Amino acid sequence: MNVQQSRTPATSNSRTSQVRNAGIGTGFLFFAATIASIIGLAATYYFFVRTTTGQFIDESALVEATEMNGSATRASTEFLDMLPVLSLAIATIMVVFVTVARRRWTAAGIAIAACVAANLATQLLKFIIPDRPDRGVQTLELNSLPSGHTTLAASAAAAVFLMVSPRWRPLAGFLGSTFAVATGVSTVINQWHRPADVIAAFLVVGAVMLPAGWLILRTGNSWNVWRGYGEHWAASRLWVSLTVIALLIGAAVAGFTLLKVLPGLSQDSTTDYFRAGAALIVIAGYLSALGGTWLFGIAARRRDSAR
Repeated sequence: MNVQQSRTPATSNSRTSQVRNAGIGTGFLFFAATIASIIGLAATYYFFVRTTTGQFIDESALVEATEMNGSATRASTEFLDMLPVLSLAIATIMVVFVTVARRRWTAAGIAIAACVAANLATQLLKFIIPDRPDRGVQTLELNSLPSGHTTLAASAAAAVFLMVSPRWRPLAGFLGSTFAVATGVSTVINQWHRPADVIAAFLVVGAVMLPAGWLILRTGNSWNVWRGYGEHWAASRLWVSLTVIALLIGAAVAGFTLLKVLPGLSQDSTTDYFRAGAALIVIAGYLSALGGTWLFGIAARRRDSAR
């Protein structure tokens, strides 16, 4: 009896040393990622709105989107018309299901509040950001940054990402970013927004949803458990690989097209600027997904690898 009693505390202490709360030790990373999103938003605004080169690239991409007239424009218009209902439906169904089925009431409240805050922040920025200054580029002077449609899609996808269990986040990150990227590119094809407006929307969502995600991790230790890739089909490395592949393709297209047109800012290309702008949207969207999956995977891990 005495031997058994003496072993119990040691075993308990060993297990305790291998377990940590979700989010612990990652507050600085979340803070740094949030600040990086804010800085990225300011840099995007400054380069694409305040400089001649940035204005020219952004506006040329919008002008060249007219070359996509036809089936692509019709498809993007139909998609954008359905987007508000579609985004709200996806987010509502997923959040309600997870909330009711898994009783994640606190997480649902935080995710919904952050989603609303991101969209309000976009509308506020549209109001307070000055009109586009005259830099010798023929363009509409009215400010259109950030994109409201993209913010709606990206924030809805982010809310679902925050609500699901860690094993579902690799899949949710890939599908959500694909949905947001498709929305962003569609707004450019439809000539509603310039590429910089879309990128700015991603950064607004990141700046708002990252702190919300950290709070959700801190309030959900019982279900924010990440046991690594392969524990579930939604946690397969396939989704991360697809995200990386899309990111690399976007980087290759952006680099190739910008190298072709940047030296003299040539206006002879037909679709190079549009392709470059679309590629930048792809990079911003999938980079956000990759970074989010990695960061939340670290923060949600509750058991040390030694276990």
